[in-house]
Amino acid sequence: MNLPFLLEIGTEEIPDWMIVPALNNLQDMFQVLLDHNAFDGQVRRTEATPRRLVLWAEGLPERQAETIELIQGPAKSAGWAAAAGFAKKMGTTPDKLKTINTSKGEYFSFNKETPGEVTIEFLARELPNLILKIQWPKTMYWNDKAIRFIRPIRWLVALLGDEVVPFEIGGVHSGNTTVGHRVLGKPSIRVKIDDFEQLLGANGVILSASERRERIEAGIKTFRVKPDPDLLHTLTYITEFPTPILGSFDRSYLELPQEVLITVMRHHQKYLSVEDADGKLAPHFIAVMNTNADPEGLVRHGNERVLRARFNDARFFWDQDQKKTLAARLEDLKTVTFQAKLGSYYDKAMRVVELVKQLGGDQNAQRSALLSKCDLTTDMVKEFTDLQGIVGGLYARAQGEPEEVWRAIYDHYKPLSMEDAIPSTHAGRILSLADKYDTLVECLKVGMTPTGSRDPFGLRRAAQGIVRIIVEGKIKYDLAGMPPESHEFMRDRVEYYFRDVRGFAYDEIRACMSSGWTDPIHLEARLKRVQAIRTTPDFEPIASSFRRIKNILKQAEFNNSTFHANLLEPGPELDLYNAIRSTKDQPLESRIGSLRPKVDLFFDKVLVNAPDPNIRRNRLALLQNLLTEFSDVADFSEIVTERQS
Repeated sequence: MNLPFLLEIGTEEIPDWMIVPALNNLQDMFQVLLDHNAFDGQVRRTEATPRRLVLWAEGLPERQAETIELIQGPAKSAGWAAAAGFAKKMGTTPDKLKTINTSKGEYFSFNKETPGEVTIEFLARELPNLILKIQWPKTMYWNDKAIRFIRPIRWLVALLGDEVVPFEIGGVHSGNTTVGHRVLGKPSIRVKIDDFEQLLGANGVILSASERRERIEAGIKTFRVKPDPDLLHTLTYITEFPTPILGSFDRSYLELPQEVLITVMRHHQKYLSVEDADGKLAPHFIAVMNTNADPEGLVRHGNERVLRARFNDARFFWDQDQKKTLAARLEDLKTVTFQAKLGSYYDKAMRVVELVKQLGGDQNAQRSALLSKCDLTTDMVKEFTDLQGIVGGLYARAQGEPEEVWRAIYDHYKPLSMEDAIPSTHAGRILSLADKYDTLVECLKVGMTPTGSRDPFGLRRAAQGIVRIIVEGKIKYDLAGMPPESHEFMRDRVEYYFRDVRGFAYDEIRACMSSGWTDPIHLEARLKRVQAIRTTPDFEPIASSFRRIKNILKQAEFNNSTFHANLLEPGPELDLYNAIRSTKDQPLESRIGSLRPKVDLFFDKVLVNAPDPNIRRNRLALLQNLLTEFSDVADFSEIVTERQS
């Protein structure tokens, strides 16, 4: 009989950004637990709110399948006394034993039948450990000092069919009782698997994340809301019953830059911004409350009051900060530490200025580099750290710096993610490249290589930004100039960019990077060429031939491209040589078609490992030269052909 299974882990509120990764981890671990222990069953669904992680599975048996194991006993020549002892050990009688023939003779044996473990007992034993193994960025102790979890566990529901799976974590016992919404629901609700989600819904908990998101979207569709999918995701996972409400603020605050206003609303209050018909910021916001209604407007008024105080702070910081120019703040950077081993942000700014010069940056680019970190000393950035760079650009504009300068400062932290755009100006791209280069190289120089999920200085993101700016911004820079300790790290980021971001096939990347990877713009051009010719009929055959050539040279331990034309025999060998010479100045795309039949005929008719050592060396040299002819584009022996796969 196959049974459904339900697990709910009820907690105090979990940070929204941790929920989905944890839910995925729970699903993977539970499926592995079943598979590795030979239990049938599949995870059907997972859901979560800030107060609960929920997993459903189906098709679990009442117990594991029975196993039969052939146990070899003593040799038959040992006699019946030995057989009787073996039978007793197996819990049977000698007449139930069998004999088997092996290379060493006949032996007594027994088919030992082991009944499968009862599923509910297996789950009761394994679930506490599985739950506590869920991966979190950080955890806390509660109750029992030996137990850590993201937040205190307050209740546990574990049902296999109609039965409770009994276990305990930190003094909390599993059962069939869940908890409703803090305000809209009952504190204790007895459930079955079939009515679990329905009863939660009746008690103020919309369990489905997609339904909560749809409810938010439906509530805001009548307004011109500034698109913000990340904030929408956050709002989905900080509520159990989301209800959008419209609030307003005084128009006078619109005198502040909209970047400041949006940041205050988004990052500090988790409000969605509203635009007017012209796409400009309107004096409204949308808050999402975790309840069903606000009939008297108390929640709305409370949010408006909090936002007003925040905006007043921002206006005060703006006015105070303008009393001192960015240039006058440069000396203040000497007291702001970049990293203990690497000095202050003043030191970093000076290094970045020099890098910008090396990259060919003009006076505006150098000026932007000099001022780029000065906003770290402003009250605005100290209060709203997400605005660093942006505030510097806004202040530079307000203080009369040229557009090339202020816009470069404004953009120089970009791209912040794979979805984010690179800086919009050439000066901004050079500044961003120099800043990221300095962070990466200097941190790796003092041994701060990222390990696992730890990357406090965002070196992976910096390296990825370097690649994107060079390729997408067409900045001429060869990564070969980086210090040796940076090379392998940077190589991995180049490969990641072209594989996971640009979508080139892994073997195309491997082939092209084998011929050089430190010039990403050149690498991109070569990848496009290889990708374009891959679908031509001659490509895979000649790639297979190149692989064969490489193996021949490797087995012969040959690495000498010197050969003598007078040793070439007329026919396929000489024809291949002439084809290589005659097509030398032709583009790769046409050379492949011309050379392919010559290469095929060479291997059909010519014995590479000729008895005469001079002839053999000469033929190997010819093949070595053929490989070299294409090596500036790619190592085509790395291409995986259909025959290989």
